[in-house]
Amino acid sequence: MGELTGYQLGVLGALFLSVASSVSIVICNKALMSNLGFPFATTLTSWHLLVTYATLHVAHRFNFFENKSIDMKTVILFGILNGVSIGFLNLSLGFNSIGFYQMTKLAIIPFTVLLETLFLKKQFSQKIKLSLFLLLVGVGIASVTDLQLNFLGTVLSLLAIATTCVGQILTNTIQKRLNVSSTQLLYQSAPYQAAILFVTGPLVDQYLTKQNVFAFKYSPLVLGFIILSCVIAVSVNFSTFLVIGKTSPVTYQVLGHLKTCLVLAFGYTLLHDPFTQRNIIGILVAIVGMGLYSYFCTYENKKKQMVDLSPNSQIKDKDSNTPLLGHQDKENHFEVKKATKDSLV
Repeated sequence: MGELTGYQLGVLGALFLSVASSVSIVICNKALMSNLGFPFATTLTSWHLLVTYATLHVAHRFNFFENKSIDMKTVILFGILNGVSIGFLNLSLGFNSIGFYQMTKLAIIPFTVLLETLFLKKQFSQKIKLSLFLLLVGVGIASVTDLQLNFLGTVLSLLAIATTCVGQILTNTIQKRLNVSSTQLLYQSAPYQAAILFVTGPLVDQYLTKQNVFAFKYSPLVLGFIILSCVIAVSVNFSTFLVIGKTSPVTYQVLGHLKTCLVLAFGYTLLHDPFTQRNIIGILVAIVGMGLYSYFCTYENKKKQMVDLSPNSQIKDKDSNTPLLGHQDKENHFEVKKATKDSLV
């Protein structure tokens, strides 16, 4: 019981850190881009990742964590994939309406469920699917306003969805199968994510904004917000890998939509953004969906544990539908046969 409680506290801490840091960076970046006129989102993300890597490198030098060697091909391809997915998401936002971009983000959950079902043979019950459907409907009602379609924007959105889903599934799979921590994986992959965005970011931003990041006039206030954004981003990046590793890609996306609801609420409370009855109804429906998702996952995991502990049960793969505050299955009594090489790609 103590182990379960310890695990729950670990998950709770990861979720709280993810929510707090994500909401903070959204507010910070909104002030930076909307109020101070700094529109270079992709380049800013590359700076986030560079600062994250530098922070982890210092932490490693002071022995805060132990580095673990991972197959170089796996790390490089994983880092590039995550960097590319960020670029596609920003391009999707640039070539589509806000409403269609929100729909793109909503589509990540069903695509992730589809990919995990087809390629990882994971099972999602009808109750889980229903709760996810309610969540998506609620967030859609609260955040999607207009839908304007165009061919290029649709293609970019599809690429963004595909790369994001695969990247998040790999974030979970690499940590579980290669037995590496979220910190170890982030430390090794961050330089490659940062490198591809550092090279392509200024080009993407110039194409989208018609401005040059190197010609921008950096006032002390702008520099202060950029530094603050980079500092918060360390927590955002770390908590992202931590949450996906401890739970699942689907749970992380559910958490992401909770952040969307919180951002809408904070925007109304702190920034006096418009807030309608539609926003309220959507947020309430989304909260019901999140609650049902957590409840059904907890129930199914407990049921699975009882089956696994029965004398005649056969060992099965762990269900990755970890609830927001769910229980961790006890360490696999029998691990999948270890690959001779620590490589997934």
